[in-house]
Amino acid sequence: MLKIIQLLVLNDNYIYLIHDEISGETAVVDPALAEPVIDYLAKQGWPLKYVLNTHHHLDHVEGNTALKQRTGCTVVAGQTDAHRIPDFDIGVSEGDALFLGQHKIKVMITPGHTTGHVVYYFEKDDLLFCGDTLFVMGCGRLFEGTPEQMYASLQKLKALPAETKVYCAHEYTQANGKFALSVESDNQVLQDKLQRVAELRRNNLSTVPSTIAEEIATNPFFRTESLSIQKNLDLVGAEQVDIFTALRKRKDVF
Repeated sequence: MLKIIQLLVLNDNYIYLIHDEISGETAVVDPALAEPVIDYLAKQGWPLKYVLNTHHHLDHVEGNTALKQRTGCTVVAGQTDAHRIPDFDIGVSEGDALFLGQHKIKVMITPGHTTGHVVYYFEKDDLLFCGDTLFVMGCGRLFEGTPEQMYASLQKLKALPAETKVYCAHEYTQANGKFALSVESDNQVLQDKLQRVAELRRNNLSTVPSTIAEEIATNPFFRTESLSIQKNLDLVGAEQVDIFTALRKRKDVF
């Protein structure tokens, strides 16, 4: 059984500790800082096997060096990011697999936010650690990749089983939800979710994880086929990737 620990740092960044209770092995996803991770590992007596980086941005890798020095862990990231990941050890590509105990971690390449972005998918556990590719009701900005790349990456994630839990790297949900409502105001599922999100945030609680099913129902970047969204963008019947591109451009200035 896997235990997922969520550490909030830098105001809105989530670091994830994934602990296999049978083998005792632990991985950390996108350590923006080392000390909160080191403190938690020490309190639990957990050894650290892997750092799993989704991409090279500083708020996802700044803890790498200290964690490597303190624990001797292995730093994993996309192969094409080898030159810009601190203390890089292992490069992974599409379809590669890692193991945490007996739990298989499937690697998926998801360019868009950055060119070398990867996500980590625990297929049998229905867990997705997706960095800045997919957010709750949103997606990452296109800092390096193209709209076509990001659209294809999101389609890949959209095709995962509906029950897959989505662990993204930031608490951006409330702002994302406001944008989603602005382009699909008649989506009742979205309206209901925003009420639940508002209650969670009033109590300073996390809105993560979501699920693929929830994202399909509420995330505009998964809903380019929505007639309501198409009408809002004046793109009825347009190519799906063009609708996505228009959504992303509108979100950039929202």
